[in-house]
Amino acid sequence: MATTTTTSPNFHQNPEFYPEIAVSPSPSSHDGLEFYQFMIAGSIAGSVEHMAMFPVDTLKTRMQAIGSSSCSTPSVNLRQSLKTILKLEGPAGLYRGIAAMGLGAGPAHAVYFTIYESFKKVLSAGNPNNPAAHAASGVFATVASDAVITPMDVVKQRLQLKNSPYKGVVDCVKRVLVEEGVGGFYASYKTTVVMNAPFTAVHFAAYEAAKRGLMEVAPERVGEEETLVVHATAGAAAGGLAAVVTTPLDVAKTRLQCQGVCGCDRFSSSSIGEVIQTIVKNDGYGGLMRGWIPRMLFHAPAAAICWSTYEAAKGFFHDLNSKNNQVD
Repeated sequence: MATTTTTSPNFHQNPEFYPEIAVSPSPSSHDGLEFYQFMIAGSIAGSVEHMAMFPVDTLKTRMQAIGSSSCSTPSVNLRQSLKTILKLEGPAGLYRGIAAMGLGAGPAHAVYFTIYESFKKVLSAGNPNNPAAHAASGVFATVASDAVITPMDVVKQRLQLKNSPYKGVVDCVKRVLVEEGVGGFYASYKTTVVMNAPFTAVHFAAYEAAKRGLMEVAPERVGEEETLVVHATAGAAAGGLAAVVTTPLDVAKTRLQCQGVCGCDRFSSSSIGEVIQTIVKNDGYGGLMRGWIPRMLFHAPAAAICWSTYEAAKGFFHDLNSKNNQVD
């Protein structure tokens, strides 16, 4: 997540399309779905999103890790970085660490969407178009989901590095525990949360603006606001913009997660300010924007994939609940 972590501004369904669900929802339901169904839908969406975009994430990590180390590709140029990886490591080099993300993405997104929907139900106070409630719910969801995915994200990024000293996920986990303790998995947690807060805010604002714009372009589809095409298009625009804006913090997060590995710079603390100052001192302000292109190329389609998959899964559960209600 984003990390990648992806947010959800509004999932309220029109009762006209699901009358059986709208009339007699379960006490534990929200928007016509049970919360375990949100968890399953979110888990599927997160896993599909990260697995599909993993090669781009590898390029981003390699480019951002560049400093005084030899753990990244020789060039910060996206095309050259891709050629270098394919030449020296083959296609498999783009997928090193994918097992770690596979283990973390599903649970993290399950937590994210469940927390999001839970807080949105409470904070919206019956108003489905309350942006403040959506934003606040997103922050709570981000803090919770980042706590779940950060350890696996650390493992994933260390495995993605060029000449990574780890044999695999298990070996990396064991060595981090022995050499750095549990804290080694959470050295970047504060930076991750600080990064995802503005990411969430920008994503929300951009998503809603893009969604409204699409509705104005095709006013005849106003009654179909929850279509997959609208979600995918608006999500891609929002994800790309939010990714670019928060790239400096993502660079800081990558440096913290990869510190001390195969020559990467090590920091005396997990202070965001210290990391940013070090990057500016060694690489100039341009160093804070390293990897912004692959980051944008990751989050734009990733958001589109996540939105589409999540809504498709929700639609499946809506249909399933509707059929069950009809049988009852």
